[in-house]
Amino acid sequence: MQTGEKHYNIIFPIWLLWLFPPAWLFVLPANYLIDWAVLRLTMRRLRIVDARAKARTAAWRAWLVGLGADFVGTLAMFLPNLLGTDPSTTFGRWMMDNIVNAVSYNPFQTGAAFAYTAACLLLSAALIYLGNSRWGLRKALPQARERKAAAAALAVFTAPYLFYLPTQWFF
Repeated sequence: MQTGEKHYNIIFPIWLLWLFPPAWLFVLPANYLIDWAVLRLTMRRLRIVDARAKARTAAWRAWLVGLGADFVGTLAMFLPNLLGTDPSTTFGRWMMDNIVNAVSYNPFQTGAAFAYTAACLLLSAALIYLGNSRWGLRKALPQARERKAAAAALAVFTAPYLFYLPTQWFF
């Protein structure tokens, strides 16, 4: 039975995890496996000796760095909602129409929403790169060239591209 009630933001990872906590049981291991696979394939491409063992040990740190970076990016996505805007002002109405509502429902709706979503995605990717090149991969990959290449691969392939997912398509 359909009540006509819509939950637009439920597909966003932060809301899904907040409203349906058992989802953590699936999201966290899947995220770890993706990080491990990217590390393993990158190390194999770089022809690193004992890549399997190094990927296994580095994947935990890379996973933690990725979760932290995704959290910061998600927080940035919801920052306009958290700050609040005064819809009685011209700027407040523009923010509500072009950033807050558009980012929440369809980032492709306006150019400003797309640019803001892209900035949040790039923030997460930059944090993934910096965190892994400086901390996450330091023990497993002592050579700077290898560490930076693996950190770049993690940043490109594990960035939170679901930020672009329009939730209005599902509800």
